[in-house]
Amino acid sequence: MMQSTISNFPPYLSLAIWLPIVLGAAILAIGRDDKPGLTRWMALIASIASFLVTLPLIQHFDNAAHGMQFVESTPWIGRFNIMYSLAIDGLSLWFVPLTAFITVIVVISAWEVIEKRVAQYMGSFLILSGLMIGVFCAMDGLLFYFFFEATLIPMFIIIGVFGGENRVYASFKFFLYTFLGSLLTLVAIIYLYNASGGSFDILTWHKLPLTMKEQIFIFLAFLMAFAVKVPMFPVHTWLPDVHVEAPTGGSAVLAAIMLKLGAYGFLRFSLPITPDASHYMGGFIITLSLIAVIYIGLVALVQKDMKKLVAYSSIAHMGFVTLGFFMFNQMSVSGGIVQMISHGFISGAMFLCIGVLYDRMHSRQIADYGGVVNRMPKFAAFIVLFSMANCGLPATSGFVGEFMVILGAVEFNFWIGMLAATALIFGAAYSLWMVKRVVFGAVANKHVAELTDLNTREFVMLGILAIAVIAMGLYPAPFTDTMQTSVADLLQHVSVSKLPQ
Repeated sequence: MMQSTISNFPPYLSLAIWLPIVLGAAILAIGRDDKPGLTRWMALIASIASFLVTLPLIQHFDNAAHGMQFVESTPWIGRFNIMYSLAIDGLSLWFVPLTAFITVIVVISAWEVIEKRVAQYMGSFLILSGLMIGVFCAMDGLLFYFFFEATLIPMFIIIGVFGGENRVYASFKFFLYTFLGSLLTLVAIIYLYNASGGSFDILTWHKLPLTMKEQIFIFLAFLMAFAVKVPMFPVHTWLPDVHVEAPTGGSAVLAAIMLKLGAYGFLRFSLPITPDASHYMGGFIITLSLIAVIYIGLVALVQKDMKKLVAYSSIAHMGFVTLGFFMFNQMSVSGGIVQMISHGFISGAMFLCIGVLYDRMHSRQIADYGGVVNRMPKFAAFIVLFSMANCGLPATSGFVGEFMVILGAVEFNFWIGMLAATALIFGAAYSLWMVKRVVFGAVANKHVAELTDLNTREFVMLGILAIAVIAMGLYPAPFTDTMQTSVADLLQHVSVSKLPQ
C-alpha cells in the first residue's frame, strides 16, 4: 500500500516535534514566578516559532504523491531494530500544524488567567504539543507507543495542578483509563514485531499476512487503546469528569487534539494492519458510533453544566469520525478526517468561550446565566457562531465533515445514513438550547449585569478561530485535496485480504 518515498527536505518533522519540547523544557527550567510576564512572552514566542516550522509541510506537500513524505529514519535502539522513523501522508498532514496552532491559542488564552506557576503551565503545554505531533508522525511502532503514552504525563500535570476542586480525582481517572487501555496495544505491538521477523516498521506490518484469528486479536487490542482515547461508547465516561475539572486550556487541547490521537490510530494501525478483521468488526464499530451520535446527543441535552454539555457534544461528534472510517468508501473516510480537523477548531473555541465566562463569574452552570448578550455583544456573536458550527450549519467547518460522512453513509446503507443525519437535529437542539439559556433573554441576575465584554486578547483569540471555522466551511478544498490520494490508497489496501494464501 504505502511505500516510503525518499525525502530531500530538511528535518521538518523533527523540528515540529522537538522544538516545542526543548523550548517547553527551557521555560520549565528558567521561568520564574516573580517574573510571570517574561515567562508568558517566552511561551508565546516559543509556540509561534513551533507553529511556523510546521507550515513548510503544507507548502511542500505533494497532493498527487503516493506513499509517505518528509521521511526521516535513523537507528534508535539498534539491538532491537527500533528506528527513529518519521513521515506523514495525507492522513496525518493537517494534524501537525493544527496541534501547533491550538497551542498558540492556548498560550494566549492563559495570558491573564494563570497567575501562579506560569512556567509549569506554559511549559507543560509546549511539551505536550511536541509529543502529540510525534504521535502523528511516528512510523515505528514502538516510537508511536512512546509518544502516545508520553502525552499522558504533561496532561496529567495540567489537570492535576491547575484543575478544579476535584482535579486529583479527574487526573487519576484520565491517566488510569487511557493508560490501562493501552497495555493490550503494547502486547499487539510486540506480537507484530515477532510476526514480522523483528521489525517495528509500521509499513512492514501493513503487508503482514495474518490469519483471521490473529487479526481479530490485534484489532481488539488496538481498539482498547483507541476507543478509550476517542472516546467511544461505552468507554467515554472519563471525558466529562476530566473536562469539568481541567483548566480551560486543558479542555481545549484535550478536545481539539488528544481525542484525535485515538481516531488517527484506527487509520494508521487497525484498518491497514487488520483489514479483514476491520471488515468483520465494522458492523460492531458502526453500531457503537451510532449510539454515540444519537444517545450521547440526547445525554448532552439534559446537562446543566456548560462544560459537560460540550464534552458530551465532543463524544457525539467523534462518533461521526469512527462511523465514517468503518464504512470503507472515499467520501465517508475523507469526511471522518475533515470532521477531526473541524472539531479541533470548533470544540477548542467552545471551551475557550466557556472559559471566558468562567473567568468573569466562576460558574459553568447554565442556570446562573441569561441575557449575556446585553452586556457582552461581541462575545455573544462568537459563541453563537461556534454553536452554529457545532450543530453543522452550512458555510461553517462543522457542516463539511458531517455532510461528507452522511453522504458516505447513505452510499453504504440508506438507513445508517438516516440515523447519522439525526445528529444534525440533536446537535442543533443541545447547542441552541444552551445559547438560548445563556446568551439571550433579559439579564438574569446582578452578576450578569456586571459582566464586561471581550478584551483585545480574548477578541483576537476567538477571532482567529472564527476565521478558521468560516474559511474551512466556505473553502474546504485545501483539506480534502491533500488527503484524497492517501485515502484512496488506504481503501485499496483495506479491500485486499491479508489472510495467508
